[in-house]
Amino acid sequence: MFTGIVRVIGHVVSVRQAGGALELEIGCGRLPSGTWKAGDSICVAGVCLTVSSIGPESFRSVASAETLGCTTLGRLSPGDPVNLEPALASGGLLGGHFVTGHVDGVARIDEAREVAGSLRFVIAPPPSVARLVASKGSVTIDGVSLTVNEVAGETFGVNVVPHTRAATTLGSVRKGQAVNLEVDILARYLERLLDQRVKP
Repeated sequence: MFTGIVRVIGHVVSVRQAGGALELEIGCGRLPSGTWKAGDSICVAGVCLTVSSIGPESFRSVASAETLGCTTLGRLSPGDPVNLEPALASGGLLGGHFVTGHVDGVARIDEAREVAGSLRFVIAPPPSVARLVASKGSVTIDGVSLTVNEVAGETFGVNVVPHTRAATTLGSVRKGQAVNLEVDILARYLERLLDQRVKP
């Protein structure tokens, strides 16, 4: 479990094909890797990955074919920046919202513009999850917890404040870019419950 509060911007050190999967080495910079161990979870650009090995300033993880099929991880190249967040520790602060790291799909930035120092995004989610995004609810974009300002048809708007803009990769996101989207976990369960109720 994560919170959507990015701890550091890491970078892709290497990418290696491993059958249908992808082995990623991620430089974690000032995020101390000595506090984790192999088998721990870490959120990389909004995707929950398992740490397979750890070096002094980097770690390796494998993204499965399933993960590559529903996220942007397969598009990563050496040098690309990625948002990083270790798993929430018991008793830790929940500054964002409950984030699983299980991406619901790849969304598209339809509009990106500056508004009083902040960034204003209009985002087009995959049609299959558009109905699960609610005004004033929470979403996770590339691992960053954001509040939905409004929903308009098949798109929704969010505002990225100056601190979040500087502390995450969202500060460099541009119109047309693909991003990992995770809807609020409560919306998933409500959809499942309602779906079961309407069946005969």
